[in-house]
Amino acid sequence: MFRVVLFLLLGIIARTSFSQNSELGDIRGFVYSAENGDRISMANVFVVEKSLISQTDVDGFFALPNLPAGVYSVFCFKAGYDTLFQKVNVQPGSNAKRDFFLTQIQSIGEVEISVKGKSKDAQVSVQNVNAKVLAKLPAIGAEPDLVQYLQVLPGVVFSGDQGGQLYIRGGSPVMNRVMIDGMTIYNPFHSIGLFSVFDPDMMDNADVYTAGFGAEYGGRVSAVIDVKTRDGDRNKLRTKVGVTTFTSKILLEGPIKKFKPGQGNSSFAISYRNSYLKQSSQLFYQYADPDKLPYNFGDLFVKFSANSSTGGYSKLYGFYFSDIVAFPNTTTYKWGSYGVGGKFLVVPEQAKTKVDGYFLYSNYKIEQIEKDNRPRSSDIGGFNLGMNFGYNFRRDAFKWGVEINGFQTNFQIYNSNNRKISQLESTTEINGFANYKIARKKFIADMGLRTQYYASLGNGTLEPRLQLRYMPLPGWGLKLALGSYSQNLLSAISDRDVVNLFYGFLSGPDNLPENFNGKPVTHRLQKARHAVVGTDYRLNKYLTLNIESFVKLFDQITNINRDKLFDDDEFNADKPERLKQDFVIETGDAYGGDISLKYANKGWYIWSVYSLTYVNRFDGLQTYQPIFDRRHNANIVVSYEFDKKNPTDVSFRWNFGSGFPFTQTQGFYEKYNFSDGLATDYTSSNGNLGILYGAINQGRLPYYHRLDFSISRKWRMTQGRTFNAIFSIVNVYNRANIFYFDRIRNLRVDQLPFLPSLGCNYQF
Repeated sequence: MFRVVLFLLLGIIARTSFSQNSELGDIRGFVYSAENGDRISMANVFVVEKSLISQTDVDGFFALPNLPAGVYSVFCFKAGYDTLFQKVNVQPGSNAKRDFFLTQIQSIGEVEISVKGKSKDAQVSVQNVNAKVLAKLPAIGAEPDLVQYLQVLPGVVFSGDQGGQLYIRGGSPVMNRVMIDGMTIYNPFHSIGLFSVFDPDMMDNADVYTAGFGAEYGGRVSAVIDVKTRDGDRNKLRTKVGVTTFTSKILLEGPIKKFKPGQGNSSFAISYRNSYLKQSSQLFYQYADPDKLPYNFGDLFVKFSANSSTGGYSKLYGFYFSDIVAFPNTTTYKWGSYGVGGKFLVVPEQAKTKVDGYFLYSNYKIEQIEKDNRPRSSDIGGFNLGMNFGYNFRRDAFKWGVEINGFQTNFQIYNSNNRKISQLESTTEINGFANYKIARKKFIADMGLRTQYYASLGNGTLEPRLQLRYMPLPGWGLKLALGSYSQNLLSAISDRDVVNLFYGFLSGPDNLPENFNGKPVTHRLQKARHAVVGTDYRLNKYLTLNIESFVKLFDQITNINRDKLFDDDEFNADKPERLKQDFVIETGDAYGGDISLKYANKGWYIWSVYSLTYVNRFDGLQTYQPIFDRRHNANIVVSYEFDKKNPTDVSFRWNFGSGFPFTQTQGFYEKYNFSDGLATDYTSSNGNLGILYGAINQGRLPYYHRLDFSISRKWRMTQGRTFNAIFSIVNVYNRANIFYFDRIRNLRVDQLPFLPSLGCNYQF
């Protein structure tokens, strides 16, 4: 019923709202930085005569529609920028275009506008991250990185420093959609868990949706990380070079056509970073057993941007990320990822709609090389084509879009029982969404509906989404989010695997079990439902409290069958289906809550977060807790910046977490594969070491805690040149945090020990 009501509501609103009065006109335009032409989001544009305010979106665009003909006094302002004023003449049935170029200031002047700008987004279970915030965390490896910030977010669990993955509010990594400028990144983190593939110097901002995300996003059932990069410098050719004990990098950017207010401009940026930890660990970290740090990677990102004088833009970008991990005399992992894409924005002069579109392609391939030379690889490549259309009303907004996705998966691996699992499949998806945003003085609502049709699977979904925010008092907000979600992709590794650097992908398989828990399986999709409630309160202008609770119901999950013993052929027709299937179906749930307190004033930045999360899975036979079920997780970040002339920043981060679940060992036995059938002589031949496991994940590892530290200082020189030095320490008090236990060798393997690093960079 909820889906039908929401669909009809969207249709009625869209139809009635687009009926226009030819006697009315609009004021539209963009807000830019006067220094470099950057588009400024969340700037306020205020019409005095109508007490009407609009806020710019991520493209710096604003619209004040349906105004009677006449001359209006329009102010544009944002904290930290000078206030601008223009007289605008609105003609009936036409758009009056006005752009504002704001100048950044150090202090607010005498003239102030008595209108407080507020976000027009519901802001439920979302964190916005920018490069300035990244610098507030300890720069692990002497370089700030997005992955270090993500680990501090409410509800986020990181499984380990080496080969670790992010688990967001009960969802596994394959359930998280990670994008850079719209392109899907299938593996966003390097094998050494201190670094992501995103260059912080190229990052503009990132939106992290941990639950209840809106209709604009689809194809995943847990979370979304949407990273947007900045354009290259439009005024001056700039170079930045840096070196640390872990990595080195270079950034080159500059104008192709220089920025001038009111004119078109273009720019480029090229960023490259590589790691040589495998080599440097032999020199600097002998005490840490360098053979356990065989991690090398490389990241290349290129971007070209062109902005028209009318406010539109076009962008072309591409990336190549690679990773190699070579453990001596055992296993080697290699993966590479590349992508190309383009995006455009058009705002027709007299049309009422803003249009943006994109075309993207990305590919990811990983190989695992063992001594037995059996092929183990996963390859996924796909494209995205889409267009979005936005319309602004006086206080509300309507947006809709269409998208076509296609990708191919090529996968083959041998499980722990030496049974081969493989897949070669092409998949097409056709998606569409519609979203209507209502913004009132004390109430904001985002009502959305997404449709996903998985053409290759023959399955489709209607997915309603809803985000609400009510502000009964200034500084106090109550919020709610509900949503239904689906996805096709599944991971090539089991959620029960504690450590596995082989991270591949598969499409929804054909050979799923016909029944699950006594009921027929009617589709091949993974599905989930989310509910989030919370409140945030601004205790004063420096201190903010946020509390949220959530529930995620995973109605169907497809998991690789790590217990497969027999090939599914005519020779094993009498064997149990459970021991022949490549995949199993599971259900599950995740629920909990978190509380965070953030303080920022006079150089101090303090952020404390506590999360309580319960995660359960049911595989048709038993209920168990997956390996990322960390019940208690707490983070405290303290940063202090001083000396404005040569800024110096001292940062600490302390993380505390309860132990992960693990499956205990009951005993060992001699394991034969009976390769010679009945002729196998087990009395004279030697078998392999077999393990008798206890019940799934009934044990718990010890508690985890670690303190990280960094200090950085920037020297400002003439002509805009800067030199920055950073010293950091991972695991200051050298806590022995267990990573996993090697059952075969009866050996405990710990995460990173006390690990100092030093780095510097020079920008000119």
